[in-house]
Amino acid sequence: MSKATKTPRPKAVTPKGFRDYFGAEVTERKEMLDRIAAVYHAYGFDALESSAVETLEALGKYLPDVDRPNEGVFAWQEDDDWLALRYDLTAPLARVFAQHRNDLPTPYRRYAMGPVWRNEKPGPGRFRQFYQCDADTVGTASVAADAEICMMLADALEAVGIERGDYIIRVNNRKVLNGVMEVAGILDPADPEKFAHERGIVLRAIDKLDRLGKDGVRALLGEGRKDESGDFTKGAGLADRQAELVMRFVGAAELSFDDRWAELRALVDGSSIGEEGVSELRHIIDLVRAQGIGEDRVVMDPSVVRGLGYYTGPVFEAELTFEILDEKGRPRQFGSVAGGGRYDDLVKRFTGQAVPATGVSIGVDRLLAALHAKGRIGSQSHGPVVVTVMDRDRMADYQAMAAELRAAGIRAEVFLGNPKNFGNQLKYADQRQSPVAIIQGADELARGVVQIKDLVLGAKIAQTASHEEWKAQPAQFECARGALVAEVKRLLGGV
Repeated sequence: MSKATKTPRPKAVTPKGFRDYFGAEVTERKEMLDRIAAVYHAYGFDALESSAVETLEALGKYLPDVDRPNEGVFAWQEDDDWLALRYDLTAPLARVFAQHRNDLPTPYRRYAMGPVWRNEKPGPGRFRQFYQCDADTVGTASVAADAEICMMLADALEAVGIERGDYIIRVNNRKVLNGVMEVAGILDPADPEKFAHERGIVLRAIDKLDRLGKDGVRALLGEGRKDESGDFTKGAGLADRQAELVMRFVGAAELSFDDRWAELRALVDGSSIGEEGVSELRHIIDLVRAQGIGEDRVVMDPSVVRGLGYYTGPVFEAELTFEILDEKGRPRQFGSVAGGGRYDDLVKRFTGQAVPATGVSIGVDRLLAALHAKGRIGSQSHGPVVVTVMDRDRMADYQAMAAELRAAGIRAEVFLGNPKNFGNQLKYADQRQSPVAIIQGADELARGVVQIKDLVLGAKIAQTASHEEWKAQPAQFECARGALVAEVKRLLGGV
């Protein structure tokens, strides 16, 4: 008789491209998002939670870095429909507004925060599931909405701890670049698909200005460039005159404020879309300046193009300007943590009517990493006060202590493991990064007192004190049972 085949145990591994988030990470993210939400709420934006699953038809062709409609998403077929996990928070907004437009105010201001999923090849720091934090205004063509988004983004960065001077919000307008390309002869308003391939290369080249420099961008506008490894990237194949017009556009940010606008107007002269873009861009900057926000916070920058094809007008990007060390120990700027722009055609897919919209998305994980790099979070992470258990039969007494601490706003828990080994209880408290442990055995109960152990001070003493000093237990003291909450509050005030 053959032996029954054993079912293999499942492997306890995280799927490729995904990760687990533990206590402190989840808490830090929530606290940061709460601060951002408070800013958005103050600007009059309402929260929206939409479904994590959309129809593939609703997501449409606006997928990141791919050309085919059903690439880049996690999708499955259900009856006759194809469903997919959302890849961002903007496409669901377009569907929500189209579906509920008769019940929503116009303009509709909303913010949304939550996970998104992308079926892409994972890499270092690149996951298939990550958090986004968006704010959008739907239903107004006024560039005052774009200016408001930029001002709100600046306030949100400062609210979470990015100091003024450590960030800059760069603003551009895709209409201006379209005007430059029209004058250069690589955009035909009568045939938008003509030269689309060349324009795509131009956009990607400009977007790499900070990494490749002007020479690298210029090479990509022409025949192409060879990188340090010897790999060759084919360029847009522009003639010298065409390429120079684009390079003048890119270099406009280096000019003085007045010369900058004169140069942009000269570059788009004869293009109605380009002239409209310059006018919109200047209006945004004027509105921002009128609120006292100077070039140290928001600045016009022609190198900002944004990658997604649905942007139709103003685009913006928040860049953190302080230096960090890369994996090889070399100093570099932290870089972009947020971006967005105007996308007037996205809702039109559902309604058949043009519905203007603008918005911004914050990269949650990148902003958290920036706050860690600046020491704004992560340096002081403490767990709950742990009430130890000396007598199993007195569990109700220990739970009463924890309840009193919680009622006073102090995070606390009772040890629920095996209480026989007291050392294991203190080891557990260390693992929980607890600042304080509470101890009450039979002797303390009889005398109406508790022992309070300052675990933070105890850890410091253990590192530096002599054996005699350590035995003196200066980090542990006794107090009346009725003074428990007051003494713990006093200790935590110094943590």
